[in-house]
Amino acid sequence: MARPKIYNISLTDDELTKLKAIIRRKNTSRTIKCRCQILIDLDEAHGDVLTHQQSARSNGVCMSTVTNTIKLYADGGIDSVVSIKRNVNSDNARRKLDGRAEARLIEIACSPAPEGHSRWTLRLLEEESKVALDTPVGKNAIGRALKKQASASQKRILVYPQKGGCRIRSVHGGCS
Repeated sequence: MARPKIYNISLTDDELTKLKAIIRRKNTSRTIKCRCQILIDLDEAHGDVLTHQQSARSNGVCMSTVTNTIKLYADGGIDSVVSIKRNVNSDNARRKLDGRAEARLIEIACSPAPEGHSRWTLRLLEEESKVALDTPVGKNAIGRALKKQASASQKRILVYPQKGGCRIRSVHGGCS
């Protein structure tokens, strides 16, 4: 026997048109489009009502997404469903090292190692950065800043000179 529904969704005509307009917009994210479509699928006031599982399957999301969307709508209405709230500790959080501090750190790392050491270590760089930089920076942030990363174009192709011209090869060895 299925569990009884906790939240019943009955959208007004204005809410329904607003959701459909949001879905039609080109710059709407996939997450928001899926949330809006879930609400339209489960709307009891207009047309056929899908089950939670049918809605999840038709929108390509998991059951917890459907449940969370319904909860968001019940607690805050359409506005809470349409907005994405990012956590301050997400990837968009403020970085500890800005461009100038990172350049100064690279300058320190490229300088000769201190006496008694053959090369710079993360801990030595951390101690030196406490003196040289305004803000204290941990060794993890220093390691991320100094990590060697090739640009996307460098990862894709390698150029080998040849007698008649240049050969371009992908990283996996194929010629182009």
